[in-house]
Amino acid sequence: MNHAPHERVFSFEFFPPKTPEGAEKLRHTRRQLAQLNPAFFSVTYGAGGTTQDRTLETVVEIQHDGYPAAPHLSCIGATRDSLRQVLAQYRHHGIRHLVALRGDLPSGTLGGGEFRYASDLVRFVREETGDHFFIEVAAYPEVHPQARSAQEGIRHFQEKIEAGADSAITQYFYNPDAYFSFVEDCDAAGITVPIVPGIMPIANFSQLSRFSEACGAEIPRWIRQKMQGYGDDSASIKAFGLEVVTHLCDRLLEGGAPGLHFYTMNSAGLTSVIWERLHLT
Repeated sequence: MNHAPHERVFSFEFFPPKTPEGAEKLRHTRRQLAQLNPAFFSVTYGAGGTTQDRTLETVVEIQHDGYPAAPHLSCIGATRDSLRQVLAQYRHHGIRHLVALRGDLPSGTLGGGEFRYASDLVRFVREETGDHFFIEVAAYPEVHPQARSAQEGIRHFQEKIEAGADSAITQYFYNPDAYFSFVEDCDAAGITVPIVPGIMPIANFSQLSRFSEACGAEIPRWIRQKMQGYGDDSASIKAFGLEVVTHLCDRLLEGGAPGLHFYTMNSAGLTSVIWERLHLT
């Protein structure tokens, strides 16, 4: 990797809880993970903005507790006016960090609103708010599922950076070589922003398979075969998953990755164990 060294950034992602019980569980999770002193907590945003209000509530609560929070912002289904309102709310609550995404089309929807791509969203945020927000965007080491080629994927990623993005978080993956190859391609294209690997701990193989099918993340055959061989033995699946993901993180950090972003699924357990095994405390 030829990037100039970036300060390492470690962060944790949550999704907005749907119930009072879920909100209480997330508070408990957040208190546990806050002890690890992450750079920020990010909070996702549903297709077409379906969780917009809960994203705002969750982010504001995190911010009020004294921790930096970064809401996801999706442009699919959004208008310029609706995004202006959302940005104004975030500024009002002291939010300085965004994760800007194209987002998924809600089922049954044909049109995507006034924005087509994440690069359009990043450009709009910069035009409206200048340098107020630090903007993260998504990156796809195993190629975006809708890109026609790896080269096209790099071009689209470059457009987001040129529109004003400061940093990137990748889709999760389990093949470190895919990440290092992607970063080399970015270097060759003159892209120098930090590209932080997204890390998905493995708790439930069937759930992971569904997620991976939907987002285009590849589960290497040897991992899939071994997981399937454990059947319903959840203890073995978790133990093997911890081994796989810890080794992955180790290789990424040794290879110069500028931090890690954990997809926690609103649970602290596996992320905390991986953190301890990596001696990051």
